[in-house]
Amino acid sequence: MIKKDYILILILIIIILSLGMAIISMSGENKTAINNTAPHDHEVIANSSDDPGTVEVIKNIGNPDGRKIAYVVGVHPLENLTHKTLLKILPTLTDLNNCYDIYIINVTEDIGHYGDGSSDNSQGRQNGQNLALKYVYPEIAEGGYDLAVDVHSNVGAYEYKTFVFSPVKEGLSVDYTHDVADNCQNISYYAPDSTTSGPYLTIPLNENGVPAFYYEEYSFAPQYEKDLHMLELIYAVDNEIF
Repeated sequence: MIKKDYILILILIIIILSLGMAIISMSGENKTAINNTAPHDHEVIANSSDDPGTVEVIKNIGNPDGRKIAYVVGVHPLENLTHKTLLKILPTLTDLNNCYDIYIINVTEDIGHYGDGSSDNSQGRQNGQNLALKYVYPEIAEGGYDLAVDVHSNVGAYEYKTFVFSPVKEGLSVDYTHDVADNCQNISYYAPDSTTSGPYLTIPLNENGVPAFYYEEYSFAPQYEKDLHMLELIYAVDNEIF
């Protein structure tokens, strides 16, 4: 009986050790996969105590030999869920035709809050716009970009909830936004009467040779919808003929 119990214990020890080795092996595979992922260039372009936030950029996402396209997130800090959606998805894609840089504005002062779905009139909104004009605009204007996309979200006060539009009346950015909308099932073209951030980034970019337009997502859409819409936007932009 003692011998039989000894054999059973030995078998259990072998099973436990085997499971442990399998787990270690799987962990090693996951770690290797992460380490083998080519890192994108990351640069901090503004980090001064005199500013109400910081600005950084993730560079060279996609095809380094393709056209240069800039995405901008964080101009309005309360719209961060849509910003996070772009940051979550775009750097993981490996089948892109063009080369992408993501400019990230991190407002740290007077961010404010939406409250019960009210509009965002916080000082943080202006802080983000000021950082965009001071740091992001010159980087894109002088950076050899073929297009810039400023990512925002809204509380549903517009006729459409998910849409693209150009802040100017004519030019390449208008053509590009219509093309993007035509090639997306869930993204419309809709131009609001005005935009508060236009003079701080997209309008001067358009006036100085870089087509720039807005992407607007519904702030309270389920995350799976945000993901779906963002993928539509990314691939529609990526397949645009410049």
